[in-house]
Amino acid sequence: MSCPLYAYYGDDFTGSTDVLEVLASAGVRSVLFIGPPSGTRERGFSDCQAFGIAGDSRSRTPQWMGEHLPALFARLGEFGAPITHYKTCSTFDSSPRIGSIGRALEIGRDTLAGPVIPIVVAAPHLGRYVTFGNLFATAAGVVYRIDRHPSMRAHPVTPMHEADLRRHLAAQTSMRIGLIELPSLARNAAAEALAGCMAAGEEAVLFDGVSEADLAQTGRVLWRTAERHALFCAGSSGLPYALLTPWREAGLIPARLDPPPRARPVDTLLVMSGSCSPVTERQIHSALHAGYHGIALDPKVLLSEAHGLEAGERLVRQAVSNLREGRSTIVYSALGPLGAGASASGEALGRCMGDLLSRILAEAPVPRVLLAGGDTSSHAVSRLALYALTWVASLEPGAPLCRAHADTQSGLNGLELVLKGGQVGSDGFFERVRLGG
Repeated sequence: MSCPLYAYYGDDFTGSTDVLEVLASAGVRSVLFIGPPSGTRERGFSDCQAFGIAGDSRSRTPQWMGEHLPALFARLGEFGAPITHYKTCSTFDSSPRIGSIGRALEIGRDTLAGPVIPIVVAAPHLGRYVTFGNLFATAAGVVYRIDRHPSMRAHPVTPMHEADLRRHLAAQTSMRIGLIELPSLARNAAAEALAGCMAAGEEAVLFDGVSEADLAQTGRVLWRTAERHALFCAGSSGLPYALLTPWREAGLIPARLDPPPRARPVDTLLVMSGSCSPVTERQIHSALHAGYHGIALDPKVLLSEAHGLEAGERLVRQAVSNLREGRSTIVYSALGPLGAGASASGEALGRCMGDLLSRILAEAPVPRVLLAGGDTSSHAVSRLALYALTWVASLEPGAPLCRAHADTQSGLNGLELVLKGGQVGSDGFFERVRLGG
């Protein structure tokens, strides 16, 4: 087996494929497992340098985390990588009740026992910036403080009302969290600042970052630290992006790559969307205008005992009919933000959409599927008979084209899959997925 560099748990499936893209597109041999792999599954990817486990803790309670994350983190530790990463969304949305990043930090501290927990949220390649501990994110080309972001301030499950990430985490954990600010990065003094935080007894340290140079310096400091003592870290795909610099400098990964692969176009694309983001709304409208057939589903009806079976059967028949006729099809639960008092129903809706997707693919086996919505995508994929994903090609940052690995008898081995978070992608993204970039 290759010497592992990095292992991670993604708190949702879309974010997990985001990390897979950052690594694999840079020449880091990588695999993303759907749940903890067996020894046999792991040996099938023995040449890999990075291992991921896709999860759904972003939509779970702290109690669920306490019951499940210790074993998952321990499994990550078995890969033997110097860096183990709890991957969060780059918008860091979480709360004391759902998706508590603070609780995950506590479990990582207790399970993997590193000297300090670095937190790297900045991801300039995704339009995410951290300055003096405050998170900013881009929407439609405009940079907003996260608590003023048009989507994230009104997220249906975990709205972001606090931009200062240390204050945000203080509502979720009593851990002491230090900060390495932009001036320290500008002076190339991040190593000294980290040592100072550790000497002061900080249990975790948040890193500022607004540029690739900031991430590169952060990556160098963390890799030097990890070479002495394995680290448990938290944050966005900005963390593996930061580590690419020291890995290249050490000759652990290729210094340069051939031109990136381009995916082949497909005639027909199936989209399943549980997203209520305005970004996804624009994408749905753009695709419908381009000739996609839309099927609106009512979550209340679909999830009801009285009418759910009939509604699901009707939806499957309609989707299969469209796909067999060669019409790209979108099955969607919302067009934009939910109305006041509406329930997001993330887990139940996602699982139901995964079951519907399985039934559709059994009768109309299209080669490529796009799943939109972070929480719903995670629960939908968990209903498919997949055990791993690998990277095929990049489309737009944060939403790569992946290849599904499944037992042959499932009929899904080789399926091409894109998992898209609500805030990701241009207006014409669906058609870009169909055309392969």
